[in-house]
Amino acid sequence: MHYSHIINELAEDRERYFNAVSPPIVQTSNFVFNDFASLRAAFDDEMSTYLYSRGVNPTVDILRQKLAALDEAEDCLVLNSGASAIFCAVMSNVQAGDHIVSVHKPYTWAWKLFDNILPRYNVATTYVDGTMIENFEAALQPNTKVIYLESPNTLTFDLQDLEAVAQLAKSRGIVTVIDNSYCSPLFQKPHRFGIDLCLQSATKYIGGHSDTVAGVLTGSKAMIKQIFDREALNTGAFVSPFNGWLLLRGLRTLPVRLRHISESTQKVVAFLKNHPAIERVYFPLDPDFPQYELAKKQMTGACGLLTIALNVTRYEQIEQFAKNLKHFLLAVSWGGHESLIMPKCAGLRPDQFDPTDREHRLVRLYIGLEEVEYLMEDLGRALDKL
Repeated sequence: MHYSHIINELAEDRERYFNAVSPPIVQTSNFVFNDFASLRAAFDDEMSTYLYSRGVNPTVDILRQKLAALDEAEDCLVLNSGASAIFCAVMSNVQAGDHIVSVHKPYTWAWKLFDNILPRYNVATTYVDGTMIENFEAALQPNTKVIYLESPNTLTFDLQDLEAVAQLAKSRGIVTVIDNSYCSPLFQKPHRFGIDLCLQSATKYIGGHSDTVAGVLTGSKAMIKQIFDREALNTGAFVSPFNGWLLLRGLRTLPVRLRHISESTQKVVAFLKNHPAIERVYFPLDPDFPQYELAKKQMTGACGLLTIALNVTRYEQIEQFAKNLKHFLLAVSWGGHESLIMPKCAGLRPDQFDPTDREHRLVRLYIGLEEVEYLMEDLGRALDKL
């Protein structure tokens, strides 16, 4: 199914809503029933009908169908944040005494789930360098129930061999979960490689306007139904109808936005690689990237995130570099219209800065929808001042 059909036509039953081009926001918390039998059926299976917007809502249903199809999955949940998607995906597949294998340095709220919450229920996590399949094999235990992936990650863009990990996991009856936020469903489809559950922050490219927080979780009908009935309903983690509508709006322009952002980012990468103030540029579809061949196998494109290692010796130099940029905002996240900068050392006190540790000198850039020459001039001016 072509993505143009999915984004513009799939689930668009316009005759149901006055032939409006844009679906309505069904801004209701509650739904009525004509008879006892219908209400009883809704109690038996809340996912099968409209009972209460904490669970299923008509506006969000249109979005669910589109996002499942884009991921080539059977079903989808749209939740109120990427962190909720991580929580529901992991919690639905572990119980007391289980073990998880995760890539090292995952997204903050995955790491806090693994280190702060799950140990209270006797669930342990082993972190591995996910660039080699042998590390996953070595970390598996008889009670391993989940392998958690993030490919690429969103700082140094390390990848995992999704097909190899999925084959290993299936041979042991282990569930695989991946955070696919970097690529979006247009540029990577983990289910093709055998991954069980795929999640992403819809706050990023799907929303596209930095005005909505949401998460997406896709997988088989059975797995999604299990998560819906337990973790999602119990936490009330679903996206609101209005935010679902905003995501539908963002989805309409996803291909054209990603095309522009990707083309701009490739030009910025080429520009930055030649600047003496930069020690290294990290970008997964750069031919000099260590896992370039794997990236080409698994990804059909790369979006607007790249990272640079600056040739500096002091914390204050990185702080001044960020200040000298006039058209990049100092902020977390990415995927909107605006270009952003996020220095790794912003999470450190100045006295903790170690210039011999390259990670302390990493600066993540997000290339937005501005004209690329406008952004490169800004970067050039700020780098020259170093």
